[in-house]
Amino acid sequence: MKELELAKQAAFAGGEVVAKYFHSSVQMREKSVGNLVSDADIESEQVIAAAIRAAYPDHEILGEETNKGNPDAEHLWIVDPLDGTHNFAHKIPHFAVSIGYYREGQAVCGVIHNPIVDSWYEVVRGRGAWHEGRQVKVADDRRLSEAMIGVGFYYDRGKLMQATLGVIDRLMHKQIHGVRRMGTASLDFTMVGTGSFGAFFEYCLAPWDFAAGRLFVEEAGGRVTTFHDDSLPMVPSSILATNGYLHDQMLELIQTQFE
Repeated sequence: MKELELAKQAAFAGGEVVAKYFHSSVQMREKSVGNLVSDADIESEQVIAAAIRAAYPDHEILGEETNKGNPDAEHLWIVDPLDGTHNFAHKIPHFAVSIGYYREGQAVCGVIHNPIVDSWYEVVRGRGAWHEGRQVKVADDRRLSEAMIGVGFYYDRGKLMQATLGVIDRLMHKQIHGVRRMGTASLDFTMVGTGSFGAFFEYCLAPWDFAAGRLFVEEAGGRVTTFHDDSLPMVPSSILATNGYLHDQMLELIQTQFE
């Protein structure tokens, strides 16, 4: 579909910017405690927005850095120009450009691209989730004791961090295979969708963090909700993405911790 092709073209352009800075040097700045931004983030979002506007000048763009389009717009592109900025800043090649296209509030298609390893994840509603030309499915884990769990930490270093650590403690007592904190939410969603993680959770993620990843998990056969088992709003919220089988088990552990 034409929107997916545009998302891929824009993600490639943004990825070229990010890769250029990754292989050279860039000054990191702090938006808030633990929340970094750089010229790579800004420039990547600019070239992505330019590509979208060239094709659809009347569409809205909601980006992490400079484009603050109306989230209720009929046609909305949601952009994370550099997801995993801390990994980027520390020369860890695990980060991504994420672009999702929404029509009338519903995710239609999306792309998640790691420009350093040239890895592509694509999704179209009703047509499945794909990685490098191969359709993917979530893991078949039915019990937590069979699963690897992904987790993310919000920038807060106080109550939210302690609550997240509490959930991890409860999970370890369920004899899960392990916990991984990879530092790039969009790629965490793909790891649920491709079956590496049985579940992924984080206390607070913004729409640009989950715009493409949520649809990727759902089209791979999984389930994504808030910690209260609600549909995701177009504002920062808690996130639980699972293979479906583990969703209720994860909700019980998380809700007990976050009451």
